[in-house]
Amino acid sequence: MAIFKRFLSNCTLILSHVLGGILCCHLNELKVIIMEGLEKLDRIDIRILYELQKNGRISNVELSERVHLSPSPCLTRVKRLQSAGYISGYAALINVAKLGGTLTVFTEVTLRNHRQTDFGRFLDGLQQVEEVMECHMMSGGYDFLLKFATNGIVDYQDTIDRLIERELGIDKYFSYVVLRSPIIRHHLPLERLFSI
Repeated sequence: MAIFKRFLSNCTLILSHVLGGILCCHLNELKVIIMEGLEKLDRIDIRILYELQKNGRISNVELSERVHLSPSPCLTRVKRLQSAGYISGYAALINVAKLGGTLTVFTEVTLRNHRQTDFGRFLDGLQQVEEVMECHMMSGGYDFLLKFATNGIVDYQDTIDRLIERELGIDKYFSYVVLRSPIIRHHLPLERLFSI
């Protein structure tokens, strides 16, 4: 439990779409060490999750070789991890650069008020905006960090204007346009995070 708490205190994770594609294997909030009512995951389970998030199309035979199990027990573990919600889906990674011009913008948002209903109204409104790829609730000088994927600066500004017009409680926002993304990883370092 201490490892999980340390991990949560060091990371803010909301897994969703990323500009370079879609995470191969979404892990359900990484409730990996201990959850009430669920058994403890062992290092083989963590290794299976690690391999699947790197390659969601890996064959069961190859996966079983990588985690040092025979195919049948490996498949049983994968199915158990899926039914327990540790694996919430599989998707293709899209090379967005091949598709043409896109713009990624990170936006700091501060809300006018900080009641639970204000946060709820804001988040409900964001759910309807496809251009919002990630939303992180932050500590510090602003409330949320958003990641937008748009087809250009005009499209981004139109999206922000629509959000403001919907009166979601935005007090102020600051935009940071991404010029280049030299490092984009689509998988978490599970083996390092959980020392296996």
